[in-house]
Amino acid sequence: MDYSIQDIARLAGTTSRTLRHYGAEGLLPPSRIGSNGYRYYDERALVRLQRILLLRELGLGLPAIREVLDREVDEGAALRAHLGWLEQEQARLQRQIRSVHSTITALEGEGPLMAETMFDGFDHTHYKKEVEERWGRDAYATGDAWWRSKTPAERAEWQAASGALQADWADAATRGLDPAGDEAQLLARRQVEWLGSIPGLPRIDGHPAADYVRGLGEMYVADDRFAANYGGPIGAAFVRDALTVYAAEHL
Repeated sequence: MDYSIQDIARLAGTTSRTLRHYGAEGLLPPSRIGSNGYRYYDERALVRLQRILLLRELGLGLPAIREVLDREVDEGAALRAHLGWLEQEQARLQRQIRSVHSTITALEGEGPLMAETMFDGFDHTHYKKEVEERWGRDAYATGDAWWRSKTPAERAEWQAASGALQADWADAATRGLDPAGDEAQLLARRQVEWLGSIPGLPRIDGHPAADYVRGLGEMYVADDRFAANYGGPIGAAFVRDALTVYAAEHL
């Protein structure tokens, strides 16, 4: 089924001018142009537009979005990775809602003000205890300072890059690749380089330590929250196996 540019603008809550701009930037070309010169879009174009709008909400500019779309050709895997991030955000917002409800209740004289829960969900510090227990206080403090130093746009770009890597892992696992094969090991290298961009992690000779990388792979499998980022238990096991091989050969 084809949709006119006016139909798409109405469905997506945007404007025909914006859609034409996306087309001019090479992001959303029309599926066909009618004999009357009108632009029409098929269902694949709708999926592409959904991805564009999701990435725009992360704060990415159009050139960065084009790079993501060109790199992540498996639309299903990319959307699954983005869905995982959205579900994490949903859980965080639910904690914020509960926190604000509790504060309102206290202000209306119906209960005590609970300082311990007033700020639940307002940033990433709900992982503080877990990170400190796993890797020490210095690791959390360093990572926390690094994250807070980023601008909102930089955070969004980093999250999008992380989502792209997770989507590529999920796609590779779905295709049943050999964890020790060239493509899987290239992904493992990207994963280790991505980890290396985060300060405060255990390092040897400037690279994330092999024991840390192997342990992280095991955590992906053991913890459902992390496994979900890689398409579930099977995808997480694939990541673990590929990282184990990479750590043995290169770290």
